[in-house]
Parts: sequence; C-alpha cells; structure tokens
Amino acid sequence: MSATAKLPRWAELGLLPLVNLLAALVLSGVIVKILGESPWAALKLMSAGAFGSQEAVGYTLYYTTNFIFTGLAVAVAYHAGLFNIGAEGQAYIGGLGTGLVCLWLGAWPFWAVFPLAVLAGALGGAAWAFIPAWLQARRGSHIVITTIMFNFLASALMTYLLVNVLIRPGQQSPESREFSAHAVMPAAHELLAKVGVTFTATPLNLAFLLALLAAAFVSVFIWRTRWGYALRVAGQSPDAAVYAGILPPRIIIGAMLLSGALAGCLGLNELMGSQHRILIDFPGGAGFVGIAVALMGRNRPLGVILAAVLFGALAQGGSQLSFDMPKVNRDMVVVIQGLVILFCGALENVFRAPLARVVAMFGNRGGEE
Repeated sequence: MSATAKLPRWAELGLLPLVNLLAALVLSGVIVKILGESPWAALKLMSAGAFGSQEAVGYTLYYTTNFIFTGLAVAVAYHAGLFNIGAEGQAYIGGLGTGLVCLWLGAWPFWAVFPLAVLAGALGGAAWAFIPAWLQARRGSHIVITTIMFNFLASALMTYLLVNVLIRPGQQSPESREFSAHAVMPAAHELLAKVGVTFTATPLNLAFLLALLAAAFVSVFIWRTRWGYALRVAGQSPDAAVYAGILPPRIIIGAMLLSGALAGCLGLNELMGSQHRILIDFPGGAGFVGIAVALMGRNRPLGVILAAVLFGALAQGGSQLSFDMPKVNRDMVVVIQGLVILFCGALENVFRAPLARVVAMFGNRGGEE
C-alpha cells in the first residue's frame, strides 16, 4: 500500500493529524530526555502553563487568535492551488492600516473607530497580497517567491516608518504613541465582568471572537457559495476550470485578496487589542506559524481553529517550561513547533499506509461481526 493509500474521511481529517502530532511529541520527548530532563514532567509543565489557570488560558487563546487569522489566510490560498508564504508581510501592512486608523481617529467613539480599523486592516493585507497575485496571474511569477520577497519589503517599510515618521517624539524606541482609550479593543476580562463573570486580566480580547467569525465565514464561503466552488475547482484542476468557464487568473487574484485580508486582521489582536500602539515586528512570526496551522488543520476552518489552539498552547506553555526547566529553553519550543510542522507537512504521509491497513483491518472485523 503506497503513501497515497485511501483513508476514510474521519481518519484523514482527524486520526492522521493526531498520529503525526503524537510522533512529533514523542521525538520531542526524546530530545528533552537527551537534555537530561523528564519528558513527562516537561509535558505536564507545558500543559499547566497553557491551560492550568485563567491567566494561562487567556494567554493561550490570545496567541491562538493570531494563528487562526494567519492559518485561515494560508488555507484560503491553498484551496485555490496557491501557497501563500506572505501572511507575515500581509499582517504587517494590515496592522499598519489598523494602527493608523487608531492613531488618527482615536478621538472618535469606539463604535466608529472599530469598523474602520477592521476595514483598514483587511484592505492593507489585501493590498499587500495583490501585487504577488497579479504577478502570478498575469506574468507567471511564482507566488512563493514573490510573497517571500514582500515579507522583507513589509519589514523594511515598517522599520522606516517607525524610525522616521511614526515614532513618538522624545523617545528612541521605534514605536508610535499610544492609542487613545476610544481606539482600544475591549479585553475579555472586561467584557466578562459586565455579565458577572470574573476572569483574570490577560491580553485576550474581542479579536478572538472576530477570528472565530472569520473561520465561520471562510467555511461558508469555500463550501457553500459558487465563488468558493469556482475557487476549489481552479485550485484542483485549472484546465477543468477553464473548460467550465472559470478564469483561473481571476481566481488567483481573488483568493489572494481574501487571504491577505484575513492575515491583515492580525493587527486587531496585537495592536488594537494588546499593545495599543504600533511596534516593530508585532506579528512575531505568526504568519509563518499559520502555514503549519493550515497544514495540520487540513485547510479546514475547524481544523485551523484546533491547530491554532495547539500552537497557542505551545507558545504559552513553552514560557512556563523554559522558566521551570532552564535546560529546555525557548529554542526547544521552536524545535517542537518545527517537528510538528515536519510531521504534519513534509512527512504527513509517513503513517498513512500503516494507518490505512489498521483502519481497514478493524473495518473488516466489524463487518464480519
């Protein structure tokens, strides 16, 4: 049985990613053991650091929010047959749009600033994705190469603006002035307090709900609309799409615009929801983690959410782990993330054939009974 062995849908979407994740964790445990620490103790520390208290849960979901946005961005492009490596840069420019609205319109009431900030973030990310999309659709440039280049361009642009234009007067740190109170996203503990629920103060904010709504929108768009159907057809077979009257260049541009818009919403969580000012490198690599989130989530919105929670737990739990186990520092968490990416991406089919045999064996046994 080959690596392309067929699996039932439930096994393809649920069991195979779980087996790949367990393999990554086992190998990570071996590395922790080599470092002289207990893998089981490390796992318990990481789990407690991610879910052991209200504060831990708040921080985990805060990181999860970023990964949902970027994971959805990668997933939408994937369904169109595109590999968007540029979510980091698109998040940068989208965040710039959100930050500028918060800086310039901060005197307005929140109900007026909020929709404009969301729109500016989405438009900024979409605009940064448009040029690579147009270059592939009209000039044949590879989307992977151009989006990687645009990540560096976005970083350079933000550095220039924060050092020379947006920097708060009288300081040396490259960051803008703080947003006014009207341009700050409500925190989760403040919203819960209004309904009588006590929750520890954390950076978790309203953007988490927006990320879940974005996932619901993507699910409906991809599988319940004719535009989503055209996008999937063009991604799976451009020749069949042309035969059906679908124009792949339009699909490429449209899919990348939506992908960039989703990535651009990351600034709502980081800037408007947490930092309350524009900072250097505020995406923090979330655009690249989004690739792993989409791969592990099988490019399905629900899978993206679950994978984003996992990577959010790794980000938060890794802080606790490095504090209590000095030998296992933050770099080790990056190694674990890398192993998850390796097994859920490049090596995702390693366990497909044996898993298909096991599923078939139990299926046949159930049929005999």
